[in-house]
Amino acid sequence: MSGTWRTLAVLAALALPAGLGGCGFTPLYAEQGAAAGLTHIDVVAPDGRVGYLLREDLNDDLGLTKGDKPVYRLEMTFDQTRQAHGITANATAQRYELDLKVSYTLTDLATGQVAHKGEVVSFVSYDSAEQPYAGIAARQDTQNRLASDAAQKIQTELAAWMASRPPG
Repeated sequence: MSGTWRTLAVLAALALPAGLGGCGFTPLYAEQGAAAGLTHIDVVAPDGRVGYLLREDLNDDLGLTKGDKPVYRLEMTFDQTRQAHGITANATAQRYELDLKVSYTLTDLATGQVAHKGEVVSFVSYDSAEQPYAGIAARQDTQNRLASDAAQKIQTELAAWMASRPPG
C-alpha cells in the first residue's frame, strides 16, 4: 500500500508544474517575467561611500549588461543617521545603529516620465570598539550590510512593480 501512495505522490508532484503552466502563472524571475525589465535599469546614486555601495549592489542585483541600452534610470537620494545606544556611566556608547532611508525614482528614458517612485528603510547596528581601527572597520562593515539590505529591498519593490504591470 505504501508503494502505491508513494507513486501517487510522485505523479502529483510531477503534474503540479504542468498545471501551473496552463493557468498563466509566470514566476517573477522567469524569462518573460519582471527580471527582463530589471536588466534595463541605469542606476544613479549620490556620491559617498554608502552611495557607491548602494549603486554597486543594485548594478549586481539588477544585472544591467555593459553596452546594453537602458530603458529606465533609477535615481536615489538618501538620509543616513547614526544613533548611540547603551550609554555607559562615562557617557560612551556601547552600540550604534545606522539608519538609512532611500527615496528612489524610476524614470522611463523614452518618455522622460516618472514610471515609479518608492522609499525603503534599513536599520543595522554594530558594537563600538575601543581601538580606533576596529571602530572604523565595524562601521564600514555596517555600511556594507546597510547598502546591501537597501538594495535588496529596492530590487524587490521594482520587481513587484514590474510584475504588476500589463505586458508590452
